[in-house]
Amino acid sequence: MKGELSAELRGFQQVQALAYECAEAVAAQLRPGVTERGAARMQREWLRARGVRDWFHLPFAWFGDRTAFVNFRIPLQFFPTNRRLEPGMPFILDMAPVFKGYTADIGYSGCLGLNPVHDKLLADLEAHRELILREVRERRPLREIYESVDRLMVRQGYANRHRAYPFGVIAHKVGRVRERRLSPHVFGFGTQSLKGLASDALHGHRDGWSPLWSPYKFSDHPPQPGLWAVEPHLGFRGTGAKFEEILVVTDSRDPDESAFWLDDDLPHVRRWAEERAAA
Repeated sequence: MKGELSAELRGFQQVQALAYECAEAVAAQLRPGVTERGAARMQREWLRARGVRDWFHLPFAWFGDRTAFVNFRIPLQFFPTNRRLEPGMPFILDMAPVFKGYTADIGYSGCLGLNPVHDKLLADLEAHRELILREVRERRPLREIYESVDRLMVRQGYANRHRAYPFGVIAHKVGRVRERRLSPHVFGFGTQSLKGLASDALHGHRDGWSPLWSPYKFSDHPPQPGLWAVEPHLGFRGTGAKFEEILVVTDSRDPDESAFWLDDDLPHVRRWAEERAAA
């Protein structure tokens, strides 16, 4: 069990909690006819009203079969569209605000009404959270852990949808960002955050590691200490579900302190606990 968080980690925990609070608030307002663009705008406005001025990336929203990235071929297809929400339709809200210099990147899966397939996907994500933490603590190469997640998805009967992301990433590093009065973004990504990721990539290349956790050779190294935004994404016949949250990796020799999820008081974790209690 992780000990008391440092002031630095509390900063990341607070912005992650703020992002999840936004996701729950926006999800509660979604109604039939709302578009992905409308849902993305709701996220932006909610966070800006609470002081967010910069982003790792601007908010995304995906509805229906777009939650499973059906037929996604190019990066532009990830951006919100005029797809309208309908009863029984799954949705994913994904946002990455920077607040007081701390970065979060979260994914929230929900559904407008009843959808048993979506409920099953969400329930089965719990095993992925446990597997990832266990194998990171074992210091297995990131590429091997990625393959373990793939195998678990196959056993569960699902398709790997995070492989559709650029570079097929299941995670990427996040960190502090210098606050500026003006916070421009390029293709939806904050320039300050992109500079930080590029700097990590440069240093990592020199030292033999990558800030991107992918199925490729450049991720064939043990977990690098730091904060990782991890997002296993399951797909099944046009329905997708994921979570995304921060995993802390340290150089501690104590297994429990060597890696831990930054916060266990998150919507998907609470949902799993409630389902176990009701069983």
